[in-house]
Amino acid sequence: MNFATKTLAAAAIMACAGAAFAQKGETVKIAHIDPFSGPFANVGQNQLKSWQFITEKLNGAKNPAGVKFEVVGFDNKGSPQESLNALKAAIDQGYRYVTQGNGSGAAAAISDAVSKHNERNPGKEVVYINYAAVDPALTNEKCSFWHFRLDADTSMKMEALTSYMKDQPTVKNVYLINQNYAHGQQVSKFFKETLARKRPDVKIAGDELHPLGQVKDFAPYVAKIKASGADTIVTGNWGTDMTLLVKALNDAGMNIPLYAYYAGVTGTPTALAQGKDMNVSQVAISHSNYAGELRDWRNEFKAKFNDDYYTFQTYLGISMLAQGMANAKSTDPVKVATAMSGMSFKTLTGELQMRKTDHQLQQPMYISKWTKSTAKDPYSEENTGFNFAVVKKLDAYVASTPTSCQMKRPG
Repeated sequence: MNFATKTLAAAAIMACAGAAFAQKGETVKIAHIDPFSGPFANVGQNQLKSWQFITEKLNGAKNPAGVKFEVVGFDNKGSPQESLNALKAAIDQGYRYVTQGNGSGAAAAISDAVSKHNERNPGKEVVYINYAAVDPALTNEKCSFWHFRLDADTSMKMEALTSYMKDQPTVKNVYLINQNYAHGQQVSKFFKETLARKRPDVKIAGDELHPLGQVKDFAPYVAKIKASGADTIVTGNWGTDMTLLVKALNDAGMNIPLYAYYAGVTGTPTALAQGKDMNVSQVAISHSNYAGELRDWRNEFKAKFNDDYYTFQTYLGISMLAQGMANAKSTDPVKVATAMSGMSFKTLTGELQMRKTDHQLQQPMYISKWTKSTAKDPYSEENTGFNFAVVKKLDAYVASTPTSCQMKRPG
């Protein structure tokens, strides 16, 4: 009897050990759907390299699940329709994990298509990791169990940004200039709503929405900003739209304070450095001057690609997936999604939580300022001799915003 009990106990332990490492050694393929051609190709290509670089750093024994991640790019040309074509191609090729970030229109299309696919194809479910599309609707009225957002949404970034701006006495007349699609519209909306609570004395000098990725010369827009008497600019522009806006401001000799979401994205640091005394602040989940391993990785990425690693969410995405797979003891998308929903996981910058109610990652935010590199803050964005140095860190609860998500869960 004693021998039998011991034998059963040993068998149970072995079974548990086997289950714990059931996914070890597996290859997990991730389809990265973003623009790799067209006006935003430079951003998409940088971020594909970022995903692939981070998988190399965290593969196999370097992650808690022991799996190997493989990231392959699918070009959506910046279009929601092309995103659906790319998603179908990826699913047909056997991908069960997809990631995308550039464009909330594309994000909404992918999230909806993934939900419908999963409902119609039990056993072939797909998980969507949204690393940069920040329309709040994606974790509110359009929320999905299969969608996980790694970046802070527009409302969160605006809570953080206005918490800082309200204490800047020079901010009196603000000009809003944004891309005319979901993200840009939301930046305008949330800025006006949020600052009205915190600084009702501030006036809106202008509220401009321009075509996405189509403006070749922002000089007419800058002339309107100048004529408005604005003392501050706020923009959610990214990619070539941000770079060309900065160029036009430089050409016009305008250096009034500019508050931005994506001033550190490919091409824009070089444009900033060509100006004189550019007064630019950025709100983001990251900054230029990490210490330790993240600093070493940024330096290695620059040496390898002559480019900057600025999409910190790629690191968060692989870290979250690996922990989810370790917790689920599986790479099955249903089990992994269930494990990640509400999960806390460790990162090199602290422990973060994927909020269960809406799958919006809760994390600190940083206000950083464009400034000359120093011994204390040494990184050089795009080899300019400047970087975004932290002026204020806001804990996760400060920028966290409520959700209206009524999530439908499987089972």
